[in-house]
Amino acid sequence: MILKERIELYYPQDINKIDRHEALQTFNELKFFLNNGEIRAASPSAGEGNAAGWIIHDWVRKGILLGFRLGELTDVSIDEHFKYFDKSTYPLKKMTLDHDVCMAPGGSSIRDGSYIAPGVLIQPPAYINVGAYVDKNAMIDSHVQIGSCAQIGKRVHVGAAAQIGGLLEPISERPVIIEDDVFIGGNTGIYEGTVIKQRAIIAAGVILTGATSVYDVVREKIYHRTKETPLIIPENAVVVPGSRPLDSPFAKKNQLALVAPIIIKYHERTSDASTILEESLR
Repeated sequence: MILKERIELYYPQDINKIDRHEALQTFNELKFFLNNGEIRAASPSAGEGNAAGWIIHDWVRKGILLGFRLGELTDVSIDEHFKYFDKSTYPLKKMTLDHDVCMAPGGSSIRDGSYIAPGVLIQPPAYINVGAYVDKNAMIDSHVQIGSCAQIGKRVHVGAAAQIGGLLEPISERPVIIEDDVFIGGNTGIYEGTVIKQRAIIAAGVILTGATSVYDVVREKIYHRTKETPLIIPENAVVVPGSRPLDSPFAKKNQLALVAPIIIKYHERTSDASTILEESLR
């Protein structure tokens, strides 16, 4: 029986009646492939009608959740002053020089079952959760969180204090996906299955969620999530924080407005992201 079929078999079973030996063996096999990047929670697909350009592998998240259910809360403290308790099935990822990952000292943590490609730079403190996939030469800056099953492409820059949302449940929902060469500014939040297409630039302070509408002043469109598709930010888009006024008498009287991310231009990537942002905001 292939790995996917075994996970589908064990996932719905009562944890008190499950064959723990076989289930743990199945989970550890999944975690091995997750650690090596050979299996991932989502993979690129240019299939016809696939607006997001990605296939979501629900069975992978089922396997990750199975691991939580199989694990026992364990004392993983460094010493008496640094006390930590976590599931036995999810220790910290074992990293060596052979991984070719630059992880500066200062308190970063990478959970087992995540993939960190060669050339990735991680500034402290940062946290990368299980199921995450961080591709080659990505930059993970200080105080960044990469949530469970989030997909981070090649040469992506994730700015300081940015939050990339994670997702394990509900199974039907999508993980956050950041494609190649995207720039994510500091103090941003990308959540709830949002897909950022290649070479997009997200300015500092932008928040994107499943409920966010993004206003494209160049193409005169409004982007939002639907039942069939996630919120998708187009290739080369430059997204900055904006606002839109409220129409009620009270709101007008008090000059109230709602936050509204705005696509202010599309760039040709002829200069670096900071220069593009500066020119866009002038």
